[in-house]
Amino acid sequence: QVQLVESGGGLVQAGGSLRLACAASERTFSTFSIGWFRQGPGKERAFVAVSSWSNGDTGYSSSVKGRFIIFRDSTKNTVYLQMNSLKPEDTAVYYCAASPGVLPVLQRFYDYWGQGTQVTVSS
Repeated sequence: QVQLVESGGGLVQAGGSLRLACAASERTFSTFSIGWFRQGPGKERAFVAVSSWSNGDTGYSSSVKGRFIIFRDSTKNTVYLQMNSLKPEDTAVYYCAASPGVLPVLQRFYDYWGQGTQVTVSS
């Protein structure tokens, strides 16, 4: 059973930073790509970023590229999403998910999902 545990959400002012964490088992960490998605109020869940299991490649949505960084810590079996220069429109529930694919951006390629963590950016 693949389990993903997210943490790090909270309330921050616009322009601030937050770091989200997605902890997984060692096997999941080494054989699955980990993606971050978010669902804002009244919006559909959307892709944010992904870290490939195979070669460390990363991918970002255009809305966060240059502000967010996704990276892995193999000593902790954790994938982080460093969010900088936050904007009110970044307010959402953020989910991490695991996929056997290399750099999937579509939700249907993800097999396992975390419970979500709330990020609120005030103006």
